[in-house]
Amino acid sequence: MTPLWTSADAVTATGGRSTATWTATGVSIDTRTIQPGDLFVALKDIRDGHDFVAMALAKGAAAALVSHIPDGTPADAPLLIVPDVLAALEQLGAAARARTRAKVIGVTGSVGKTSTKEMLRRILSGQGRTHAAEASYNNHWGVPLTLARMPADTDYAVIEIGMNHPGEIAPLARLADLDVALITIVAAAHLEAFNSLEDIAREKAAIFEGLRPHGVAIFPGDQSITPILLDAAIEAGATPITFGANEDADYRLTQVKLCDTATIVQATRRGIPSLFKVLTPGRHFAANGLGALAVADALHLDPMIAASDLGRWQPPAGRGTREHITLDIVEETSFDLIDDAFNANPASMAAALDVLIAATPQDGVGRVGKGRRIAILGDMLELGPTEIALHQAIANHPHLSEITLIHCVGPRMKSFYAELPRAQRGEWVPDARDLAARPRSLIDAGDIVLVKGSKGIKVSLIVDALRKLGQAALQAKDPEAKNAAHQDATQGEA
Repeated sequence: MTPLWTSADAVTATGGRSTATWTATGVSIDTRTIQPGDLFVALKDIRDGHDFVAMALAKGAAAALVSHIPDGTPADAPLLIVPDVLAALEQLGAAARARTRAKVIGVTGSVGKTSTKEMLRRILSGQGRTHAAEASYNNHWGVPLTLARMPADTDYAVIEIGMNHPGEIAPLARLADLDVALITIVAAAHLEAFNSLEDIAREKAAIFEGLRPHGVAIFPGDQSITPILLDAAIEAGATPITFGANEDADYRLTQVKLCDTATIVQATRRGIPSLFKVLTPGRHFAANGLGALAVADALHLDPMIAASDLGRWQPPAGRGTREHITLDIVEETSFDLIDDAFNANPASMAAALDVLIAATPQDGVGRVGKGRRIAILGDMLELGPTEIALHQAIANHPHLSEITLIHCVGPRMKSFYAELPRAQRGEWVPDARDLAARPRSLIDAGDIVLVKGSKGIKVSLIVDALRKLGQAALQAKDPEAKNAAHQDATQGEA
């Protein structure tokens, strides 16, 4: 495997002192997933990474990046010693960026950062060596870690950049040294730390401060805060490109058709008609896909190949993935699960409800007799002093009546639950575990079930419980499958 870092290169990048000569093929911050040959970075977070250095080395780490020699470390341990580990990780990231000729794309936004990053990974991978984080590594350590992992021969890199508080995006964007910056959408999120949507827009627009000279700034052209984004792009000396549904957009959505398993999109790309699809329903995926195609055009990629590759994209787990769960393999009964449990704010909640409403349940197969659209909705967190009103406003969705039954999880969702017509009310529970303990009572064959909520409210527990209904059905009917499932579980625990 081609070396990613040598001890000499890492010393040059960080100004640290290496206790040995070593070569690393990767960079890791987690001993649970570390691979032999990785450089282990002993960050301090909830736990101090220095406490895990010995474990990392025992698992085959090439070396450890530390600020001091940890207790219990062998005398001959390969260590790169620096004054500050996080600062050294940033220096590795900067050095990795400087040594590559890659075109680097930064992605931020209130909704859709990770999905759009994955769209871009799919598009760019078809036309060059592409690097992007496997997970949603978009914060003060995630961005430098992603950069530090970038091979020198990368052609394209996609860097997701997030924020929780003012002043976080600009330094990360500057570190990434961007060629193109994309803002997906600006929406009400993290309002605990911001006074208004306009303030959020200014923070998102700070990504343009990380653009290289003559860089490209791509952003929504159909929002009330678009002028803020445009002014920031111009101030940064960037070429502004807009996308959205308005007539003046450089990349314009002209028609979006939601199907059960796909979104079919008609658009114009700088006035040229374009047809593309993504393999999941959602108008928000259509908009993000158009933004991703604008990035491809800005990089002068083949537009037909880009659209074709985008057509094979599906959302990552927890971000709108639709799964077919078999309840009985003999009777061939099943339900569909839409897993959107990773995060939530008003914009993404509305988009998820649109997906559920556009889906078609199956009649005549379950005990109820008529297939249902069912929503299990958890609290939206970090919305600040207006959080109760924002939860109540979900009831104003124009097509909410198309959903048969709505269960709610968390204290904030109680305000929305109270707004529902009695016929639509399922259950309100304070804790996701209350519903996760009895998943079979929530669904029937033929149903389509959406689970949506902020990560902190843990509605993912309900997703896991619903998903296991399919495993239980398979194991009950197939002893070999039961044994295989047991073996998988045992291996996972090891």
